[in-house]
Amino acid sequence: MDFNVKRLAADAGTLFSRAVQFTEEKFGQAEKTELDAHFENLLTRAETTKHWTEKILKQTEVLLQPNPNVRIEEFLYEKLDKKVPTRMNNHELLGQSMIDSGNEFGPGTAYGNALIKCGETEKQIGGAERELIQSSAINFLTPFRNFLEGDFKTILKERKLLQNKRLDLDAAKTKLKKAKMADARALVSYYCFYAEQDLKMTQSEFDRQAEITRLLLEGINSTHAHHLHCLNDFVEAQMTYYAQCYQYMVDLQKQLGNFPSAFSSNNNQSTASGAASISVPILPLSGPLPANTANASSGFTELQNFSGSRKARVLYDYDAAGSNELSLLADEVIMVSSVPGMDSDWLMGERGNQKGKVPITYLELLN
Repeated sequence: MDFNVKRLAADAGTLFSRAVQFTEEKFGQAEKTELDAHFENLLTRAETTKHWTEKILKQTEVLLQPNPNVRIEEFLYEKLDKKVPTRMNNHELLGQSMIDSGNEFGPGTAYGNALIKCGETEKQIGGAERELIQSSAINFLTPFRNFLEGDFKTILKERKLLQNKRLDLDAAKTKLKKAKMADARALVSYYCFYAEQDLKMTQSEFDRQAEITRLLLEGINSTHAHHLHCLNDFVEAQMTYYAQCYQYMVDLQKQLGNFPSAFSSNNNQSTASGAASISVPILPLSGPLPANTANASSGFTELQNFSGSRKARVLYDYDAAGSNELSLLADEVIMVSSVPGMDSDWLMGERGNQKGKVPITYLELLN
């Protein structure tokens, strides 16, 4: 019990001595041991590393998750050591909306089919984004966060200990200086001896703590090398993500290029008074040449001049403009035949029990 009381008293005396030394330094009434220039440079470099690591970490988190509410929620789940609930990202939400609307309009229509294809691509991009976030969190964000919450906190702790040892050292120097200036000759030798011993001890503790802190500060070089490796991983993850997105969009563009740019419907067909409505197929603006060009027209001419039916492959999706027409899907194979009196740009198409007019510009006859 007496030992604990003495120890508390000694600790209180040490804290008081540090407070006095710190106050006198602030008012310029006491000398202060300065650290060497190399040590000060190491401290500045560590502080700069900490500042920019925090800034880069924060901005990367904003880049990967722009929604601040979601970031706060994920932070709370992480602190509670619970798994973050899986949620669809913005690309996946957009993709699902496109797919749902495409199914509502009908996958057999050009617009509905295009919406479904776009939706599937958006969901693929959403999946690639999820992989980017996961890879970046493991290989980039986590090492940066570990430095701030681990290595740098250790540096701060040891630096604070060094500050206390420095105050103890300077307080011991002040004590020795005052002892030598004392008038009582009988007490000078005693107090000087005590002050000198205290100075030697505090100097030794200060030197030891300065060496520990210096080694930690020099470890910033290793931190920079590790962060450089993490930066390369982050760049590689982004490169993979953007390459995937580009490829997904190129594939989607090719698929959409096979769709006809036909916007005609029953509502915009011009009709003469008392005359029958005539549907005129509109050629695609892009993609391969239509099948009724000079190098393919002979097969259709032969089919129209003689009875019988032939197989034909559908080149593009086509939405029927009336009940007497047949909607088509690209790449499907149907039976076609000629009907007397039918316009030369049309044939009669059959798909199972379904039958209707189809434009020859959307067809390629098969042998």
